[in-house]
Amino acid sequence: MPLADARTDELARWLRLTHTPGVGAATVRRLIDAFGSPESVFAACCDPDASEAARRAGRALCAADPRRDRAVERALLWAHHPRHHLVTLACEDYPVPLAQLADAPAVLYAVGRRDTLRRPMVAVVGARNATAAGAENARRFAQALSAAGWTVVSGLALGIDAAAHEGALDGGAGTVAVIGTGADRVYPARHRALAERVADDGLVISELPLGTPPAPGLFPRRNRLIAGVSQGVLVIEAAPRSGSLITARLAADFGRDVFAIPGSIHSPLARGCHALIREGAVLVESIDDVLAELHRSTRAPSSPFAEPTTAVTGRAATPDTRPGPADDCGDDPVLAAVGHEPVHPDTLAAHLRLAIGEIGARLVVLELAGRIERSPDGRVSRARGASP
Repeated sequence: MPLADARTDELARWLRLTHTPGVGAATVRRLIDAFGSPESVFAACCDPDASEAARRAGRALCAADPRRDRAVERALLWAHHPRHHLVTLACEDYPVPLAQLADAPAVLYAVGRRDTLRRPMVAVVGARNATAAGAENARRFAQALSAAGWTVVSGLALGIDAAAHEGALDGGAGTVAVIGTGADRVYPARHRALAERVADDGLVISELPLGTPPAPGLFPRRNRLIAGVSQGVLVIEAAPRSGSLITARLAADFGRDVFAIPGSIHSPLARGCHALIREGAVLVESIDDVLAELHRSTRAPSSPFAEPTTAVTGRAATPDTRPGPADDCGDDPVLAAVGHEPVHPDTLAAHLRLAIGEIGARLVVLELAGRIERSPDGRVSRARGASP
């Protein structure tokens, strides 16, 4: 459905503010707070009696910039699609927690169900190289949070993020994927189908201009947006220096609740969570620990999706089969997925998408080689003294 002319003009002014080089989010926010609207900002910046700061911004805003004008036109054309939305600071459904930040993005690009923005949100984040146990925890906690009326926010990354989105999709309150590229891109590409499912039941959002490709320097901005829209952040598996810890510490700076699931002292992916707990994060053993704290510190959602929740025990383990984990497991994805906390072979089979018979045979080989140990109930874990 085409946008009304008046609405198009208004959005064009917002986009022009955000696409002007040298005029950052904090400056845009100060200008809007001072003058009330982009239209008033442009008028004031051209006023000879305006302050020097306003005149400096005005020179940039009023200067000819064909590249900026093409980006604005592209965004307006993109927004004609019924599932594409440009959400500005002036919109009633702009997320309230995010609007409280001094440098809140002036425009959000969103794909999916816009009404999702009105729901209370809690983030679930963690390691990309998640273990089978960690991914299962992410799915179960996210499903329970969603069933209790909390929309689950994550970053569409591999590992914990993907598992959290998948679990939330089964819970009822939907999920939001905050991405570090333009809203017209999906990264990683293998998550294209997951992004479509998220948009069908929730939203994919970005503050970055359309066409922005993935780059390492952009993901801290993504993490900040995750923390900004959420009323709390739950961390499931994180290395000591990781994006998940950045998200959690930003959330703490914003006055949000921070939760962390502890794990084995032998697991590198437990160390980040343990550091957060030492810094004051809520130690989580069950979903009730999260819900109780959210009820105390925020207004709990009143949701038709809410239903009784059951305890979910948190466990931490070690890196999995995805490229990149620091491990001595060579090319063996089964050993890479086994952590220091016991995990059932069925869980490993589901995590690695292998037949249970194949998993069983490979576990026998690893056990004979002294790489893993088997507990009396049939679960397996890394052998003590084995490299993490």
